[in-house]
Amino acid sequence: MAEKADLSIHSAAQLLTLASPGGPKRGNAMGDLGLIEDGAVAVRDGQILMVGPTISVRSQIEAGQEIDASGQVVMPGFVDPHTHVVFAGHRADEFQRRIAGATYMEIMAAGGGIMSTVRATRRAAVDDLVAQALSRLDAMLSHGTTTVEAKTGYGLNVTDELKMLEAIHRLNAMHPVDLVPTFLGAHAIPAEYQGRAEAYTDLVVEEMLPAFAPYVEGTPPLFCDVFCEDGAFSPSQSRRILERAKELGFGLKIHADEFKSLAGTALAVELGAVSADHLVCTPQEEIEVLARSETVAVALPGTPFGLGQREYTPGRAIVEAGGVLALATDLNPGTCYCESMQLMIALACRYMRLTPAEAISAATINSAHAVGLGRVAGSLEPGKQADILILDVPTYQHLGYRFGSNLVVKVVKRGQVVVG
Repeated sequence: MAEKADLSIHSAAQLLTLASPGGPKRGNAMGDLGLIEDGAVAVRDGQILMVGPTISVRSQIEAGQEIDASGQVVMPGFVDPHTHVVFAGHRADEFQRRIAGATYMEIMAAGGGIMSTVRATRRAAVDDLVAQALSRLDAMLSHGTTTVEAKTGYGLNVTDELKMLEAIHRLNAMHPVDLVPTFLGAHAIPAEYQGRAEAYTDLVVEEMLPAFAPYVEGTPPLFCDVFCEDGAFSPSQSRRILERAKELGFGLKIHADEFKSLAGTALAVELGAVSADHLVCTPQEEIEVLARSETVAVALPGTPFGLGQREYTPGRAIVEAGGVLALATDLNPGTCYCESMQLMIALACRYMRLTPAEAISAATINSAHAVGLGRVAGSLEPGKQADILILDVPTYQHLGYRFGSNLVVKVVKRGQVVVG
């Protein structure tokens, strides 16, 4: 007797399962997409019921809804593991200043950059933050992103950081995209603490982290991140914040090696961080330390592109060392106002020397592990959440090959068609 299914997507020219039951993909395994020609996937109760050749799947199920994906690619939804999707205002004026030659850190030192968005976000009500973020989430979903990490970090005091977390939780309840919250009170030294970085670190450790601690056991759980960089938080300050966060039960993340190597990657590995992000300037010895660990290297190629820089995360070196590499947009108002993981794949192929297959692995199964959801999302395996994309292309290589247009024509989230 045939099994009942809610949805069947069949006859795909290529179905990419990204199956990786042993954990994230490393090394040569990043090139293995679990490709099934003339493939099909069946869904029941919001989860993957079955994947395989069309003839096999259709002979075993009776589906309430069927989608013919002939000539198209079917694959898991993208997971974007590093974003600042909740913010108020914009920084288009700073883009013009950067074109004229000002650097990111110069703009930040002059009171712009992150602090410009902090001022706008502090002025905004929760409803305003939610309304502005909704349009960004709609764009992300339409381009195939089904799970998004969302950071605080534009409040930089207890009240406004909690306001941002409330906005993230509201968005999670009202939008199809799943949001994974991250506390980033250590994003920058706010204007009122200029010259008193240690005092602000005290505030993060002694007041902010305890205020966020009740949300650690929530669904989804809460991460803590810190911007370890010259002009932001020193290695010792970063260590202090992350060690206290770990004591309180937070998952750990770190912004490291974006402009200068301060051994932030090694710190992430030492403390068992889920991810270390940016890693543009990471030296080879720390790449090798990273490769021997479970910490995911999250590359954000849209950021150096947005800044007009020539140096990108050494993705090829990380893959060849055996590290776990993921991709993210770093969606934010200053350096990368971009919602498209498809563009990140294209940039990673060109500037990080990844193959399209490796970049797809980095944008799905590995990025799911970068937010602690590797057992839930990022691949089409029975029992996992049914987050599925249909791309109007004949082969997966079109991801990476093409850019500037949206190849996604349908998005299924938890078994429901939400786009197309």
